[in-house]
Amino acid sequence: MDIEAYFAKTPATIEEIKARVAAAFGRHPLCREVQFDIVSTPRAGKGANWTISMQSVAPDALWEASDIVSDIQEAYVLANAA
Repeated sequence: MDIEAYFAKTPATIEEIKARVAAAFGRHPLCREVQFDIVSTPRAGKGANWTISMQSVAPDALWEASDIVSDIQEAYVLANAA
C-alpha cells in the first residue's frame, strides 16, 4: 500500500468544501447555527491553502466546530487556487 496515496488530500473547489462544511455543521446539534466562510490562503510548504472563518459560534459549540473544520482540512486541498 502506498502510504503517501493513503494520506493524500482530495482536490475540491471552494464551493465543494463549503458544501461539506455546511453538511457537517448541520449534522451536529451544537454547530447548526455556526456561520462561516471559506478563505483561500497562500500555500506555504505543507500548510493548507484554505481556511475557514467562523462567526456566530456559541461557546459550547467552539470545540466541536473546530474539530469538524480540522477533520475537513486534513482531507481536502483547494483545487482551483487563485
